[in-house]
Formats: sequence, structure tokens, C-alpha cells
Amino acid sequence: MKALRFHYSMPRLAATMILSRIWSRAHLSTLAPTRLESVPEPELPASDWVRVRTRLAGICGSDSTQIALHGSFDNPLRGLLSFPHVLGHEATGIVESVGDGVRERQVGERVAVNPWLSCVPRGIDPPCPACQRGEIPLCRNFDGGSLPPSLHLGNNTRIPGAFAPLIVCHESQCFPVPDEVSDEAAVLADPFSVCLHAVLRNPPANDAPALVYGLGSLGILTVAILRTLYPKVEVYAIGRYPHQAKLAAELGAAVVLAAPPADLVQGVAKALGVAPLQPPRGLPWLLDGVGIVYDIVGSAQSLETGIRLVQSGGRVVVAGVGIPKRFEWTPIYFKEVRVVGSNAFGFEPYGGEERHAIDIYLELASQGLELGHLVTHRFPLTEWRDAFTTLGNKRRSGAVKVVFDFGMDG
Repeated sequence: MKALRFHYSMPRLAATMILSRIWSRAHLSTLAPTRLESVPEPELPASDWVRVRTRLAGICGSDSTQIALHGSFDNPLRGLLSFPHVLGHEATGIVESVGDGVRERQVGERVAVNPWLSCVPRGIDPPCPACQRGEIPLCRNFDGGSLPPSLHLGNNTRIPGAFAPLIVCHESQCFPVPDEVSDEAAVLADPFSVCLHAVLRNPPANDAPALVYGLGSLGILTVAILRTLYPKVEVYAIGRYPHQAKLAAELGAAVVLAAPPADLVQGVAKALGVAPLQPPRGLPWLLDGVGIVYDIVGSAQSLETGIRLVQSGGRVVVAGVGIPKRFEWTPIYFKEVRVVGSNAFGFEPYGGEERHAIDIYLELASQGLELGHLVTHRFPLTEWRDAFTTLGNKRRSGAVKVVFDFGMDG
């Protein structure tokens, strides 16, 4: 089968990085580490696994970052990846076959896939304390058990990711999709759950606005979550492009801003009716700012701006992943700002119990939370270069969520 695979090849990495200085599409060239190539159809790693025929696979920002080689060579997560690997971890599809030990899934079921390769998929029994608590992102065994090191589908050399027509998953990773939920909505299960984890673990208060910084697909989904689960909370949003601002407003954001950081502080101050503090040099800042910031960008600029926008004693939740850089962080200690990381998802506090984030999402979707329209572009896998170009030029393309549609590959 044809799949999109990334090779950790130093000659290819070096050639691509050098060529990228004069050609913006070097990471999509035939010299680059990413290639569409023939790979064997996956075998079931154990009897309690299933084979899924992919219908839609979403492109995540982490996929784009990896292909464009925008990561850092000293990133500590590099030790939890194995190469080469078929990319992609946002998927929905049809169960095509099941192992002899499968008890919960059936052939023909339409499923949304939880990509995380924690203790249970790795055959580790008993699971680590974090997995037993349902805190899957904190699993202690991403480099253990029966599988090579990896966090999830899409960075494991043995288990192909979603940018392939066939994938294999442990039965616990497959969530049945209700009939009333479209494929377009189902493929959002992973990114929605990432945002849901950030919000449910760090809920907003009713007495101050919540601000979503970044309006890519994750930011748009965060706006939708806040308006759905916390309707009394006023939502502010910061984006870059007009189509993002329009979507955020349609989903319930009361204030949407697109401006340089200094103007953002002024805009939020105006919306709140407070006066910003202006130092002789650098950005203005607020003492009585928003109650909480969900930073979906994770860059030095967004983090620096976020800690200036949040109120004293407030919280900045970093759910985005940017390249680390220096920034002015004095307001963190002066305002006693709590900066909290948020990674992936697991079992979340909801309705007085702990439930898996994907299960919560599919219930909300079946009850009328329709977000499938956020899938703005679809491509066959053979046109993967066009797909990543479209996602990388959101201003011109108006892209929100770009997916590979395996029904388009003939």
C-alpha cells in the first residue's frame, strides 16, 4: 500500500535545510525526508488489535511542523519516537478485521481512533499508575512494552500512522461513531479531545472572560468547547486571518482580535474597560486582565503576550507547541501567574465522573454539536504536497482543517 513516511536521514535533513534557504518548498521535494512510498500492509501486533480501513485522516500542526523541519534537534521528545514512520494520527475509518482476542469491536463498525500508544496497547499489565488514573498523556511506558518507542500512531516505526489506507489499533483505541455523526465530524475527535482536556482540566470562572490565543483548528474548537460547556463565560479570541475571525464569531466568541502584540493588549484592555500599564520599552501589560488564557500557539510571542493579558493570579494554559525562544517573563512572578502545560487527553472530569475525552466528544456531536464544517479541504493522499501547501498558506486558502480522503484515491 502507499503511505506517507518520514525517514530520519541526516543527508536528506541536511539537503532539505540547505535548500530551504532559497526555496520555500524544499521540504516537499524529492530530496526531503518525507516520501510517498510503498509499505507492507500492517499485521496485527497482538490478538486484541483490529485493522481499520481509513476513510479520513486529518493533518495536525505537528505533522506540518515535522515535515517542514521546524522542530529543534535537542527536543527531549526525540527519544520517544522511532524511525522511519508513517505519519498521521487523526483518523476515522471502518473496522475491516479483528484479532481472536477482540471482545468489544466488530467488523464493519465505523470508528474514531484514539492514537495514543500507552500501557494497554503496549501489552503492559498492570498499567503504570498514570494510566490507571486515566492520565494517558503521563504514561511512563511510551518506550516500553511490545512496541518501539513512540507517543502515538504517526511516530512508531512498527505501527503505521493514519496517512495510509490501512492502520492497526488496539481495540481500546477505537470508539464507535454514532450514525448521526458525519465522517467530517468524527475525524475531529482527536483535536477536539486535545482542546477538551485543556479546558476541563483548567476550567474558566464565570466572573472574567476566557481568552483563546490562536485560531487554527484547535483554537476554533476551543472556542466551541467554551461556548458549549460554559455558556456564561464571555469568550475572547485572537487570530490572524479573516476567515478564522468569522468562524470564531459564529461559534460564539464575543471579542475577536487580529493585531500585533502591543495592539492586542490595547484591544483587550478596551474590551475590559481597564487601563494598560505602559513601560518605557516593551509591550504594555494588564493587572486586571482576562481570567484565563488558552494559548493554542505555544510560541514565545504568544506566551509573552498571554502573561501580559491575564489578570493577576490568573492562569495561562499552554496547549500549543512552538519552538522555544527567549521572552520577557517578568509578569509571571510579579502577577503570580500560573503557567500550566496541557498535552493530549485521557479520561476527563465530566458530569460528575471520569470519561474518555473522545467518548465525551462523540456524545456531544450526536446531541447536535456539529463541527464537520471545519473540514474545509480534502485531498487524495497522492496530492499530499498540495495538502500541506494549502494548510501552510491559510491566509490565501482559508483552510481550517485539511484532511486526506481515502475515498478519493480510486
